[in-house]
Amino acid sequence: MNSDGDLTDLIRRAQHGEDRAVDALYAAVYPELRRMAHARLRGASYQALLGTTELVHESYLRFVQSGRLTLEDRAHFLGYTGRVMRSVIVDLVREHAAQRRGGAQRPVTLDSQIAANDDGAAQILDVHHALEALAEHGARLVQVVELRYFAGLTETQIAEVLGVTERTVRRDWEKARLLLAEHLL
Repeated sequence: MNSDGDLTDLIRRAQHGEDRAVDALYAAVYPELRRMAHARLRGASYQALLGTTELVHESYLRFVQSGRLTLEDRAHFLGYTGRVMRSVIVDLVREHAAQRRGGAQRPVTLDSQIAANDDGAAQILDVHHALEALAEHGARLVQVVELRYFAGLTETQIAEVLGVTERTVRRDWEKARLLLAEHLL
């Protein structure tokens, strides 16, 4: 059941509220979702907080809880899942940062030399804020970054999802990279 037609049928059935279709859809694309999640978590400092399986399962839960979505095919589904994975990672980093800072407790400085340095978490939040700023230049730029970086789609797949040419995807990727680099400096 891995053909695009079968997956598109499962997506349509899931959109009409068929619970078994949602489960079957995730079962059919589970290996690809694990590959995507593993690629996003590989070498990341927050990997100790979230594993590949947890990321895929949390994405599944958010998909189920989101209600009805307008997804057309496999590529759109994977694009949506990439955005959800980004959201899961950002939420986890924010939660961890809040806990690390004591949550609602008053901070107490013991020594001016002691400083928590979690560059990976800070970098994730910086990228998230940079993507929010990038949205001011165009929503499609953000979509290209999410689909390429978080979903791991190729330029051809991104072009298919967005309904544009591969050349447009390449131009958008280059523009997004330049704007992100400027924002992250």
